[in-house]
Amino acid sequence: MFQTIKNAWKVEDLRKKMLFTALILLIFRIGAALPVPFLNIGETGIVGDAAENTFMAYLTMMTGEAFNYGTLFAMSITPYINSSIIIQLLTVAIPALERLSKEGEEGRKKISEITRYVAVGLAVIQSTAYFLYIRSGGYLSTDANGNAYTGFAAVFQAIVVIFTLAAGSTLVIWLGEQINAKGIGNGISMILFAGIISRLPTTVTMMYEHFRMRGANLIVIPIAAIVMLLMIPYIVWMDNAEQRIPVQYAKRVVGRKMYGGQNSYIPIKVNMSGVLPIIFASSILSIPPTINMFVQASEENKAGLYKWLFHPFEQDHWFYAIIYFILIIFFAYFYSAIQYNPVEMANNLRKNGGTVPFVRPGKPTSDYIAKIISKIVLLGALLLSVVALFPIVFSQLAALTGASVSGISMGGTSVIIVVGVALETVRQLESQMMMRHYKSFLD
Repeated sequence: MFQTIKNAWKVEDLRKKMLFTALILLIFRIGAALPVPFLNIGETGIVGDAAENTFMAYLTMMTGEAFNYGTLFAMSITPYINSSIIIQLLTVAIPALERLSKEGEEGRKKISEITRYVAVGLAVIQSTAYFLYIRSGGYLSTDANGNAYTGFAAVFQAIVVIFTLAAGSTLVIWLGEQINAKGIGNGISMILFAGIISRLPTTVTMMYEHFRMRGANLIVIPIAAIVMLLMIPYIVWMDNAEQRIPVQYAKRVVGRKMYGGQNSYIPIKVNMSGVLPIIFASSILSIPPTINMFVQASEENKAGLYKWLFHPFEQDHWFYAIIYFILIIFFAYFYSAIQYNPVEMANNLRKNGGTVPFVRPGKPTSDYIAKIISKIVLLGALLLSVVALFPIVFSQLAALTGASVSGISMGGTSVIIVVGVALETVRQLESQMMMRHYKSFLD
């Protein structure tokens, strides 16, 4: 990876793109530190240790602490990610969007435009929810007497906060598109990468403070650090692993030339859905604890039905780990069903004169491909679950020894995103260097 970056730096055009990308990421980090008017959030932020398993903690991780401190980019690219997921799902359900997706570059541009419009709408909705939450928590500015604003002043305050947050999210989306247009590409993922990496010093400092507490932490904290480092080569291996379905092409004569007759394969990635199953599962499981933060229950309710509704969704409960594991497998299959269509793959093979060895064309081929994909998806989901569940299981085992390892519960998701984006960026640089190699060869 470092050799690829070094080689890309030697190419003037790529060096300019890398510097431009770095500038955009710097602007993003500056915006993530600019406070929003009328917010009065202290140094501790709005997401405390009690909210470690809530959707707020998830958004804090995704935005690089901007959500926690109510800055200009508090919403970051989360509206765009949600919009992309929604449009991708609707593309399967709505025929008009499905036709657009098959119209080539022009169709993809229209879908991207629709995604941006939906993202802006979601940014307004999320900003409104964020405003209501910080207002209930008493994080808004008050008048000279320390009282909350009322009447027109309260409405003006709400409008400024909501639209500033929505505008910040829209600006982040635009910054990501600038990386795609003038930088090294993969813009939205690069911004997500920068946000997560920015939390690394905080995480290291937190683990060091736990280590200084001595006791069981002297053993548990180094083990946690080593395991997090070992996750990196594991994720790299998982990301590159693939199952190859062999394909043979029949010989055919076109004019005076003969085509085909060679052997090839269809690559099926083991981790074909990336980190999306973890993101979906985490988002769903974080809903009950988040509702718990808003609901004010009496002590009697907390000891009764209230406890049965919310306690199983806390990370120290076995029910959470089981449901998390099941949801990861479910969403892995769900996303693979969107990505791969065995019937269409079998039809394309038949049209191009290709066959899978020892498998008849048509329905037997599609059934064979579907069977292979099903096994690969299960394997990929199990490998992904190891990364997602280990920090949770490890933190609970460490708690039995009296050690404190808070802050690593989101570690698996963070490492997968960071390593995945790094690998994809390296591939982008390698492909651009390869294109320039071919151009210079043709010239």
